[in-house]
Amino acid sequence: MESIDKVKGTFDKKIADAEKNPVSVAVIRRLPRYHRYLGELLREGKGRISSAELSRIMGVTASQIRQDFNCFGGFGQQGYGYNVKYLHSKIGELLGMKEGYRAVIVGAGNLGRALAATHMFERRGVTVVALFDNSPAVIGTEFNGFLVHDVRELGDFCRENSVNIGVLTVPKESAYECAATMVEAGVHGLWNFANMELTVEDKSVVVQNVHMGDSLMTLCFGMKTGKDRGIFDDEI
Repeated sequence: MESIDKVKGTFDKKIADAEKNPVSVAVIRRLPRYHRYLGELLREGKGRISSAELSRIMGVTASQIRQDFNCFGGFGQQGYGYNVKYLHSKIGELLGMKEGYRAVIVGAGNLGRALAATHMFERRGVTVVALFDNSPAVIGTEFNGFLVHDVRELGDFCRENSVNIGVLTVPKESAYECAATMVEAGVHGLWNFANMELTVEDKSVVVQNVHMGDSLMTLCFGMKTGKDRGIFDDEI
C-alpha cells in the first residue's frame, strides 16, 4: 500500500498539471461543493472517508467522485479512503484560497452591503478592502467597518492597493464602465451581479456572471415539473 506522503506528492503534482491544463468545467463546478462538505466533516472530527461515504453525503455517485479526484492524482488508498484534512486543504489551494486575493465591492446599495456583511469572503481566503458608490449620501460613510469611497477613485485605489477582484453590484448601465476602470487598473477577476452578461476583451480577466433570477427560475421549473433536486446536482 502506498504511503500517505507518496499519495500527497502525486496530488501536488496533479494540481500543478491542472493549473497548466485545466480540467473540465463540470469538475471545477463540483470542487467548491467538495470543499464545503469536507469542511463540515473536519468540524465533525472526521479523519478519513471513503468515496462511498462521501457519495451518500453529497448525492454524487462514488464513481463520479473518484473520477473527479483522479484529475488531481486520486488521493485515495484502497482500504484507507481519503485523508479529509489534507484533501480539504489541497482543494482549497486549487480553488485559490491561499492566494491572498483582495476585493472591492462596487455599489453600496442593498446587495453590496449584504455581501459586505457576510463572512463569505474571508472564509474563502478573499479580503474585502473597500466599498465604492457614486451617491453623495453614502460616500465617506462606513458600513460594517468598510469605508465607502467615491467611485471616481476606483482605478487609483485598485492600483495602489493591489486589488485582484472586483464585485459589481451596480446597475447594468454602469457595469461596463466600472469593469473597464478596474481591468485597466490591473484587476483580473470580476464577479458580476449587474443582471447582464459582462464580457471583457482581455482574456487574462476572469468574469463570473451571476444571475440570481435564473436560479429562481430553475427552482420554479423543478417545482412545476415535479422533479426532485437530483436533476440539478451535476450542474452544481
